[in-house]
Amino acid sequence: MSRDFVGALLQLNAEKGVPRETLIETVEEAIRSAYRDIAAGNENINVRIDAETGKIHISREKEVVEAVEDDSLQMTIEDARRFKPDAAVGEFVEVEQVPSDYFGRIAAQRAKQVVLQRLREAEREELFRQYAGLEADLITGHVSRVEPRAIILELARPGTGTQIEAILPTTEQSATEHYRIGQPLKAYVLEVRRSTRGPQILVSRSHKNFLRRLFELEVPEIHSGLVEIKAIAREAGSRSKVAVASRQPGLDPVGATVGQRGARVQAVVAELGGEKVDIVPWSEDPSQFVASALSPAQVVRVDIDAATRIATVIVPERMLSLAIGREGQNARLAAKLTGWRIDIRSEQAYAAEKAAKAADADGAAREAPGPAVTEAPAATAEPPSADPAEKPKRASRTKVAPSEPTAEPPIAEKPKRASRAKVVAPELAAEPAAKPKRASRARAVGAEPSEKPAKSGAARSRKAVPAAQPAREAAP
Repeated sequence: MSRDFVGALLQLNAEKGVPRETLIETVEEAIRSAYRDIAAGNENINVRIDAETGKIHISREKEVVEAVEDDSLQMTIEDARRFKPDAAVGEFVEVEQVPSDYFGRIAAQRAKQVVLQRLREAEREELFRQYAGLEADLITGHVSRVEPRAIILELARPGTGTQIEAILPTTEQSATEHYRIGQPLKAYVLEVRRSTRGPQILVSRSHKNFLRRLFELEVPEIHSGLVEIKAIAREAGSRSKVAVASRQPGLDPVGATVGQRGARVQAVVAELGGEKVDIVPWSEDPSQFVASALSPAQVVRVDIDAATRIATVIVPERMLSLAIGREGQNARLAAKLTGWRIDIRSEQAYAAEKAAKAADADGAAREAPGPAVTEAPAATAEPPSADPAEKPKRASRTKVAPSEPTAEPPIAEKPKRASRAKVVAPELAAEPAAKPKRASRARAVGAEPSEKPAKSGAARSRKAVPAAQPAREAAP
């Protein structure tokens, strides 16, 4: 029986992964609880199990006190020294051993239920203890189920053949990745929570520290500490930037991270599903660090404003779109990586803005002494009283200029032509006789009057012109 008990403990240890000491404590507590249910009063029961032989020892214990208040729990020092010669006040002394056939069927069932319950609790506690130490670490599992809100991964428990599930929420997944049943995946452990069904493990593939752990796995220099990852900025599934620095003089941190022909970084990119990764050198100089963070764009200069933590970056015109990136992604990642607000401008725009500021400054400088210069001519204009004749001329010119348009309208040349026509007409009318104007025109021409009437006033005017010429000659 004892050997069977020890074999059962070893089997539970192998299946559940619970240490043997924890299993023994669980069984002892279960027997103690079963005895309290069938005992007549409140008694102190001590249960000891030998881990080697599997023998169970159950006994009653009493506390040694000076004055006894409860006979079932306490005893005097004189009575205690009959069981233990060196007993002292405050100790518990074993007074009676309980036989193994004391428990009946009901007590045995009760003990069994308590053992199973305590084993489950011990197993959950052990699982939590194992995976709580894996927080912020990398684990490997297989896709078990694909649910609308999460992906369920099966993780192999260390030291056992059993499986435990981990949850990969949709918020922690990469937008460009697609998962299938049985696919092996690496994930970053975010949190381990306690629950009634065991520890709940939350993992992520979009966290920036997931990228850090992958580089530690692929790059020995990072794992050993020769190369340090200073900062990471990541947009999962699209692009990431990693700033690295070397702790060993003469070691190129970027070259060590990229590897020969990009072998190391390509392994990380393959695990991330094709996500682009930029490796940049870290620098204590903010301007140099910001310029490196905007790679692959070339930077002309960087102006740092430490008070507002704004970095103004000047780039060539052809590099402006590359520095900003698609939808501002390159500039956004550089700002996250460096911790500075980045303002990107082209050389032409910066030069134009600088010239405009210089022009404004010159204009302000000229306007400042302007009132003193205008007052000087006014002061010098008063003394020239020695030449009073020139002063009225200038005044008359300025005054006549606006009044000239009002004096000129009466002198118009068109009315002169009209007056000549009026003067000629009376002379023509007075020469022959007081006859109609049409008849005089006919006699002057020397032709017979036409029977046909004039077609229009324009024709009449054309005929009257030659008749008027002799009249003008006769007038002088």
